[in-house]
Amino acid sequence: DGVESLFVSNSDNLGATLDTTLLQYFASTAAPFMMEVCERTGADKKGGHLCRRTADGKLMLRESAMCPDDDKAAFEDISKHKFFNTNNLWVNLPALKAALSNSGGSLALPLIRNKKTVNPRDSASAPVYQLETAMGSAIECFDGAGAIVVPRTRFAPVKTCGDLFLLRSDVYKIMEDATIQAVVPKVPLVKLDDKHYKLVDKMEALVEAPPSMIECNSLVVIGAVKFAKGVVLKGDCELEGGDAASPAELKASEYSGKVNVASLVAA
Repeated sequence: DGVESLFVSNSDNLGATLDTTLLQYFASTAAPFMMEVCERTGADKKGGHLCRRTADGKLMLRESAMCPDDDKAAFEDISKHKFFNTNNLWVNLPALKAALSNSGGSLALPLIRNKKTVNPRDSASAPVYQLETAMGSAIECFDGAGAIVVPRTRFAPVKTCGDLFLLRSDVYKIMEDATIQAVVPKVPLVKLDDKHYKLVDKMEALVEAPPSMIECNSLVVIGAVKFAKGVVLKGDCELEGGDAASPAELKASEYSGKVNVASLVAA
């Protein structure tokens, strides 16, 4: 019906809008497949990265679950593997149709084996393997597939509670066209204690209001810290809290550096 290009992205990537400039570029290259990639930072070292297959030089996507344990350090080396997959993908439909016809109706994507537990709320529950394939892996199925480096504004995922915590802060703003954009050139790296913040309901019980993080470079939370309204974080912050039964409350004020929140409460 005259439609030749398809744009696919993760529903949780709030930066993945339809960009007509990228569409025009993709069409001009006549590539069958194009992946949007961003430069890796410390926050992205565990995510899938772009690489080339030594056998034929084709681009490939390598996920952490595909990496042997003895190669983890190299996998996470952002100076060696510089680009990660945003999963914003551009596909030429005639090329996809031809590839499907040549491969029996489905693409031969690498199988990924992810270690999980049956109950995500109980780390002691039975261990299982989740079998999956990554759509970005299709880049190796096309001759002439390419990648394009895009700005970080094209990647605003909400995969973890750390992502959601940051998205709810003043680092991001809803624009007039309803898109979400960061208001700082580099978004802070957020690492919350999984024991207390991994699930949304647990996080929301500990966050009365999101802190101001416009001047924050990074945030690490160890233990249970309850964020009161009016908290401002600056620079590199490391907050040490209490346990689930008695979380330490971070009251309205400015904070930076290492802070033992429990001792502040005691004082």
